[in-house]
Amino acid sequence: MTDFNASTDPTLDPALQSWVASANEPGTDFPLQNLPYGAFRRAGTDEPLRIGVAIGDQVLDLKLAAAQAGWPADVAALLAPLAAGDLNALMAQGAPARRTMRAALSAALRDGSPQQAALQAALVPQAQAEMAVPCRIGDYTDFYAGIHHATAVGKLFRPDNPLLPNYKWVPIGYHGRVSSIRVSGQQFRRPKGQTPGADGVPVYGPAKRLDYELEMGVFVGAGNALGEPLTMAQAETEWFGMVLLNDWSARDIQAWEYQPLGPFLSKSFASTLSPWIVTQEALAPFRRPFTRPEGDPAPLPHLDSPANRERGALAITIEVWLQTAGMGAPERLSQGSVGDAYWTVAQLLAHHSSNGCNLQPGDLLGSGTLSGPKPDQAGSLLELTQGGKQPITLASGEQRTFLQDGDTVILKAWAEAPGARRIGFGECRGTVLAAG
Repeated sequence: MTDFNASTDPTLDPALQSWVASANEPGTDFPLQNLPYGAFRRAGTDEPLRIGVAIGDQVLDLKLAAAQAGWPADVAALLAPLAAGDLNALMAQGAPARRTMRAALSAALRDGSPQQAALQAALVPQAQAEMAVPCRIGDYTDFYAGIHHATAVGKLFRPDNPLLPNYKWVPIGYHGRVSSIRVSGQQFRRPKGQTPGADGVPVYGPAKRLDYELEMGVFVGAGNALGEPLTMAQAETEWFGMVLLNDWSARDIQAWEYQPLGPFLSKSFASTLSPWIVTQEALAPFRRPFTRPEGDPAPLPHLDSPANRERGALAITIEVWLQTAGMGAPERLSQGSVGDAYWTVAQLLAHHSSNGCNLQPGDLLGSGTLSGPKPDQAGSLLELTQGGKQPITLASGEQRTFLQDGDTVILKAWAEAPGARRIGFGECRGTVLAAG
């Protein structure tokens, strides 16, 4: 792995220190080199949401920060909608605005900044912040970019033909439901639905095979006009950042409904996001060459580019933790890597727009379940338990094939590389409640 060189972007210099002391601690997810965006208000208040930036264990309140002097005119103009809680406005202006805002925040928060005294009062402890979905999500598309997950699931249902022939040519996806997307901390009732019953007559009741899905979510930046597909170069520029995503799944409902049109009620009851969008600039040190296994077809020209081959993959470690109602501390179930995805972020955007579909600022693209090639890298219980046939035994002595009421699933992710400062995504946490 090649050491990262921050010379092209001074905000990524691993030696940078912040006047916010907690941002300099080695284990923090939010050092000065990260600077992710989220929507929040002070807990216990009804104040309007505003956009903040995570720095150490604090949030820089951009409503309060915007009111302070010392910002250049172009930065002040970018801060105004953020102060009003509108992250989509920054997304819509594309990469130049995103980079201008990042450079200004980095300078304002680093050691020796002349803005330190003015911005001290704009800090809010994260423990006192009530987080919300970070932006307006107009549309949500969930892809199937994890080839190891696709193969493992395929083996359960089609042992002789686990991976369908289109998989290596086209990023598979379906349109999901925006209204049930919530931020980390979400609690949701076990969904009800139809499942097969005796004599071919289905029954309606609570799902018995409730599962999590370890995914990454990608937020679209400026997007594209209707009828004007994104090139790979444009697609690479026009994604804003990433979050963790748990696209909860009712496997028994899914098995009954998904043919011939795909997931519907088995997915639309809940999806959970981590609260902080880590921008693509912060992820630059963790880009890696994108390669296909020997013998696999090369992507079609509209899904291929030298830049994508050189740095399309992302070295991000991802984990699933489970805490049952009877456990004192959560237990890790699996660990994998975003680098195992079969399709890159740019390929997902380019494909989505290839028919002329217009992607818009704040649209969310899910990666699909990201599993690795080893059994302990599975991103779902469906894989870990071989479709429920092999229960896993937890340290508490409890067993699970699928999720039970009271279970909390916690997703975590971070990126590290030689010559770069480690950054993280925070938690994506959700809890299953009994069916209503």
